[in-house]
Amino acid sequence: MKLEIRNVTKTYKEKIAVNNFSMELQSGECVGLIGPNGAGKSTIIKVISDIINANSGEVLLNGNKISQMKREIGYLPQYPNFFNWMTAKETLAFMGELSGIPKEELVKSIPEILIKVGLKGEENSKVGTFSGGMKQRLGIAQALLHKPSFIVMDEPVSALDPIGRREVLNLIEEIKKDTTILLSTHILSDAEELCERFVVIKNGTKIEDTTITELLNRNSENKINVEITDKDQPWIEVIKKLPYVQEVEVIGYKIKINVDNIKNNKNMLLKNALDHEVDIVKFDINNDTLEDIFLTLVV
Repeated sequence: MKLEIRNVTKTYKEKIAVNNFSMELQSGECVGLIGPNGAGKSTIIKVISDIINANSGEVLLNGNKISQMKREIGYLPQYPNFFNWMTAKETLAFMGELSGIPKEELVKSIPEILIKVGLKGEENSKVGTFSGGMKQRLGIAQALLHKPSFIVMDEPVSALDPIGRREVLNLIEEIKKDTTILLSTHILSDAEELCERFVVIKNGTKIEDTTITELLNRNSENKINVEITDKDQPWIEVIKKLPYVQEVEVIGYKIKINVDNIKNNKNMLLKNALDHEVDIVKFDINNDTLEDIFLTLVV
């Protein structure tokens, strides 16, 4: 499976929601589309899912226009809209028939999908009695019911309480083992937990497309934080003379040490401290978090 988004632009009156956006998604990937609220994430998701049309550009799945390949797409909106008076089984049967799935196939697949999303035993419960997390799991069930090549999720956990959020995150973790996923979110911890690759969008424009490892490595400052005791203050002068140390910042008993190469020099610095019998209270690496980098990119 290969999804190609080529130079997609979408405007609403005079407002540009998505500006010349391009990306690719390969089979087996779980990609996070991340950006602040209003960045254009939901618009891109709806264009990919063929819910709205772009003003220009195209979306291709396996070389075909997305409008011809809707059977291969599973879509989970941010707020799944179900009829509260229907049961879970009736909801999936209704959704399945709308998707053109034969009734005899639905009879077999609905119990299987309810088990997969953790709703076994709830097939005859009315949706109006479901918690937010259960409704979201039912939403994932309807998105997977027709066995799509990939599933598109728009802010799948942003409206949930902590328990519902954890339930759905665990479910997505299971689903991604055998389903390709594009996940939009502004909750960075969720993206970091689920996704191997990130596409960052700001004001409708793609500003990054990278892996978390590459992003963190690129923004590493090569700084080591060391906290020592009062008796070890003379060691600071030793540090300053080390050939691989670029800069030393001292705040009380805490030392920030900028080195040439964090991977090679951290062990050398630690060995030097032990050789000088330094009483180390704390020793850690000062790398930017994903949130730090994200704020730098989008603010």
